[in-house]
Amino acid sequence: MSPRLELALTSGLSLSQPLSVLAPTSDHDLLDLPRETQVVQPFKPFHDHFATQGFLTTPESDAPCQDAIVFLPRAKALARALIHQACSRASGVIVVDGAKTDGVDSLLKDIRKRVAVDGPISKAHGKIFWFQSDADAFSDWAEPENQTVDGFQTAPGVFSADGIDPASALLLKSLPTKRGARIADLGAGWGFLSTNLTHDTLHSLHLVEADHTALTCARANVPDPRAQFHWADATTWKAPEALDMVVMNPPFHTSRSADPTLGQCFIASAARNLTRNGSLWMVANRHLPYEATLSEVFARVEEVAGDNRFKVFHASRPRG
Repeated sequence: MSPRLELALTSGLSLSQPLSVLAPTSDHDLLDLPRETQVVQPFKPFHDHFATQGFLTTPESDAPCQDAIVFLPRAKALARALIHQACSRASGVIVVDGAKTDGVDSLLKDIRKRVAVDGPISKAHGKIFWFQSDADAFSDWAEPENQTVDGFQTAPGVFSADGIDPASALLLKSLPTKRGARIADLGAGWGFLSTNLTHDTLHSLHLVEADHTALTCARANVPDPRAQFHWADATTWKAPEALDMVVMNPPFHTSRSADPTLGQCFIASAARNLTRNGSLWMVANRHLPYEATLSEVFARVEEVAGDNRFKVFHASRPRG
């Protein structure tokens, strides 16, 4: 079990079913919890991790529960929204577990101004504490019903929630006017790139996104009937048809850890799903080492745009 949670359970914390666990990652060990415990995790790889372990796993839930555990994300707005969500659903105890780097000390201070807190217990560079659920005390922490940026719907915690990502904007400016009939946006987020990919001869536009919350926003932002939405891990996703074009601004971290291999797996996925004459258009941070991977899986690679922060690649003729 996660070390802070295990220590809390031996120090006076008692949990009852139905129990809901919000936003755990694959770094959190829940194996000692009963399998009837509900795990709420919108990120597909983490969702599948806990589903494989036998938990009742869902990307979102408003079902009532007795107690709830919240594992803090790094985004402050999302952390507050999760506390509100837990209090709205649970009638018993709310447990909050987080690392110092995720702002647990600041959140604890804010929560103590509103309710009485038990614990806290410090261990492994973080804290765990708990309190009696009180929805009224956290009513102002509710997630905005319609959070918009430049006319697009977004949500707390999703990538680029507060504004259009400059790398994606640079990629958009670099795209050709002729864009193919079958297109995929890998790691589509809330759909900024995809909103600009529709054209008269488009046959299908596939938005592939691992974050269920972001994909829900994308559904609102890309109402074109030719758009298809896939809640999936882009690194393993298989297109239902061979693609003419892939666009992407791939992530380079999973959870808290920087991982350039993630973007390399996005590149390999793009190559697998393209036709022999298909092409990839992608943007990346200037320091990320993607050139070698691109050259391994594409016969032609060129940097077509960039600045001191980002670089845009056009790769064509996938190998194999």
